[in-house]
Amino acid sequence: MKLLHIIATTRGAESRTLSISNEFLKTLKEKHPHVQVDELDLSTTELPPVLDTNVKAKYLMMMGGQLDDKTLESWKKVSEMAEHFISYDLFLITAPMWNFSIPYILKHYIDVIMQAGILFSFTASGPEGFAKYEKMVCITSRGSDYSPGSHMHAMDFQEPYLRAIFGLAGIEEIHFVHAQPMDIAPGLTQAALEKAKEEARQMVDKLAITAQV
Repeated sequence: MKLLHIIATTRGAESRTLSISNEFLKTLKEKHPHVQVDELDLSTTELPPVLDTNVKAKYLMMMGGQLDDKTLESWKKVSEMAEHFISYDLFLITAPMWNFSIPYILKHYIDVIMQAGILFSFTASGPEGFAKYEKMVCITSRGSDYSPGSHMHAMDFQEPYLRAIFGLAGIEEIHFVHAQPMDIAPGLTQAALEKAKEEARQMVDKLAITAQV
């Protein structure tokens, strides 16, 4: 069993969000040492551009067309990243909230990998995702409190988007750990951080990971 840790914070070791994810991974290793954990740090990963040639290739492939040498070489980088993603059984996304949504590096990565024919297909009854049996945990940090019932809840475009876009790929079991509020007062920040770390540790048991390798 393999887990891909997708890191979408630019603060490295200083990231509060990453410190929560580290608690999840530490607990995971203690309880399920057979799980292979691989890391994809988007702040240091060169992502192929989703422009011009790759856009043309995408639509040409969807229409059943043939790619020329230049387009094929460009598209190869996109398809390799998409195939790399779907080769995993579990996913951990570390992503602070940026402007009510996700960091641009995570959006870029999603735009690269979310390709018809690799992560999903179009059918007569609608899109069908190929990652139906995979599980995902999203660990976030937010400056304010976006919990249901709060006055900021309507501005949360982070969780709904991640549920929708990875739902397109077929992932139905998506869990969230939100550290919030993080930027209102020092006392609230520390309390929210510790609460999120405990939720992250407990999340390992919710995944019901089997002992199969």
